[in-house]
Amino acid sequence: MAESTAPQLAVHGSPERLRVAVGCGVGATIETYDFIGFGTAAALYFGDVFFPDSDPLSATLLSFATLGIGFAARPLGGVIAGHLGDRVGRKPVLVGSLLLMGIATVLIGCLPTYQMVGVWAPILLVVVRVIQGLAFGAEWGGAILMTFEHAPWRRRGLYTGITQAGFPVGLLLANLAFLFSRHTLNDTWAWRVPFLLSAVLIAVGIFIRLKIDESPQFEALKESGEVVKNPLLEVIREDWRNVLRAFCLRITETAGYAVSVTFVLSYLDDGDAPDVSSTTTLTALVTAAAVGIAATTLWGRLSDRIGRRPVYLLGCAVSVAWGFPLFLSVNTEAAALVLIAFLISYAVCQNSLAGVQGAWFCELFATRTRTAGTSLAYQLSAVVSGFTPLIATALYSATGWTGPAILFSGYGLLGLVATLVTRETWGADERRAADRAVNPSVEAALPAAP
Repeated sequence: MAESTAPQLAVHGSPERLRVAVGCGVGATIETYDFIGFGTAAALYFGDVFFPDSDPLSATLLSFATLGIGFAARPLGGVIAGHLGDRVGRKPVLVGSLLLMGIATVLIGCLPTYQMVGVWAPILLVVVRVIQGLAFGAEWGGAILMTFEHAPWRRRGLYTGITQAGFPVGLLLANLAFLFSRHTLNDTWAWRVPFLLSAVLIAVGIFIRLKIDESPQFEALKESGEVVKNPLLEVIREDWRNVLRAFCLRITETAGYAVSVTFVLSYLDDGDAPDVSSTTTLTALVTAAAVGIAATTLWGRLSDRIGRRPVYLLGCAVSVAWGFPLFLSVNTEAAALVLIAFLISYAVCQNSLAGVQGAWFCELFATRTRTAGTSLAYQLSAVVSGFTPLIATALYSATGWTGPAILFSGYGLLGLVATLVTRETWGADERRAADRAVNPSVEAALPAAP
């Protein structure tokens, strides 16, 4: 790992560590705004706009299938970005992924509807959704790796948590945009404007990312001549177990979100389900996203203090127990309980896992294959989570709300098992070694990389 080649930089972090964390977080905000905005639009609008000849349930299924296609494309984006990130550098991947995402998102806002061009409308929607998926697949690994490798050793959970907090910011902005457009614009423009507005955000994001320096650990790796020719092949051959573990850990967070937020939005918007207005659900989600900005960072900071595994165990355990109470809460149709449901689902179940992933996943892999390993595991799980709203909708049609509730708890159980079989990378020994390294009066005693 890069600690062996540049120990002082690894211990104290680079001078611009905070600017990198915030800059990567801003980019993550923009990409999440674009990608999650599609999920909100799929739940509220796309069934009628692009699949009007279907009955309401079939239209929802088709809309969520289109949502899932973007997730299915993410592993390919992760593979490409992982290869380039470990071969060429982290920064080019960051800039390229953001630019690609911006182009695709603006195009969504310009798409013709089914009434305008018939079957070509959903075909074009699928094409731009695939482009979104490729871009988002390339985003996470580059942003997290840049932050992690600039951050001080003792506070990597906090700094990667700052970048991860960009995702709830993007969620907040996307749903604020849809909340605003739903009540101020007609149906023709209500779903288009949020996508068109992303053009402004993309310009800001590109400007910020161009000013971020390349990862110091990658630069040290390049100077030492240790850059791997085929990082993807090497990580699969030598570290496939960690790829599998991280894959299972990630599913609990992202697929759990797909049930508790994406599916629940559609569930509450269904006329046959509880009678909760879209204003109530979007307001609850906006509130949860606002809380999640701080929660994600604080969960990451907590993992710096007590380790990665304890925080993850807590989040998975709550997810296992929360499946049925989640739906019982929203079924009451009480606005306060709907708000509480979104707060627990997002700020606790999702954010506790997301806040730890940045540091934990990076620590599982060596520097030379870190982008490939983390991106592959992270984005492969997106295939499962991407089709989870479709699965949850099918379960709901067959069993009612109990099916999605069991599905949510099942994802939590998978994460619980994966946490127990994944090694702790930031245990008491590592924390004591970091304390000795930071203290200039004591000789640094850095543990060897696993």
